[in-house]
Amino acid sequence: MNTLPLYVDDCFAIRQAARHISKLYERHLSEVDMTPTQFSILSTLARAPGLTMLEMAEAMVMDRTTLIRTLKPLERNGLVGESSELGNKRRLRLNITAAGRAKLDEAIGHWRTAQASFETSFGEREAARLRLELFRLTSDNSQR
Repeated sequence: MNTLPLYVDDCFAIRQAARHISKLYERHLSEVDMTPTQFSILSTLARAPGLTMLEMAEAMVMDRTTLIRTLKPLERNGLVGESSELGNKRRLRLNITAAGRAKLDEAIGHWRTAQASFETSFGEREAARLRLELFRLTSDNSQR
């Protein structure tokens, strides 16, 4: 049997770290009945309203099916709305609603607490460096 030691498995290390960090943010954001992914969607739409499903899926690095499943509770709770493009009823644009902005405002303090907790335990400069490297990884389209 051919096995690799875990310390050389990049995929395992990244997924394990993602789950570990996600738990921290989940714990804090659950105080306002929100998941980290829902927080990211609301925050993305607050910065860039009117994204199409495809643009949002690309921004979140998610497939459309997963995005639609994640959006359903946000739409059901009136936090996100859809509007069709003029002349193209099949192309929907996503927007954060007033209720969504209020929910995001409520959640941001909990997100900041989670962020501060991570940066305290990992190191503020190390966290900033890690973030830059992770964003560099996901913006590199040559690996897709």
